[in-house]
Amino acid sequence: MDIFDSMQVSGHRIGLETTNPKHLNGKLPQNQPADGTATGFSNAMLRALNGANNLQQESTSLTQAMLTDPESVDSHDVTIAMAKANMAVTMTKSVVDGAVRAYKEIISLR
Repeated sequence: MDIFDSMQVSGHRIGLETTNPKHLNGKLPQNQPADGTATGFSNAMLRALNGANNLQQESTSLTQAMLTDPESVDSHDVTIAMAKANMAVTMTKSVVDGAVRAYKEIISLR
């Protein structure tokens, strides 16, 4: 299950241009790689959020399997999956908090 579908995320795209000729010649590249691996910030965030979501779902499924059929799952695997999911969610929360804090600082610069 994806947290965000790319069609649900919207916003204004701002074209960036350099003001000093010593900083990258001309406009920044806006094209995407041909192999489908986009390198934008929004795509990186979506991949990270989906990765954290997948780890959480894996942890949940292993925990449910442990409760319903204890012999089918090793307890160490459940513990490791829970630790990975906890770490991913904690790191995701830290990144989101930092992004919100940065956004608030940018808005307060007016």
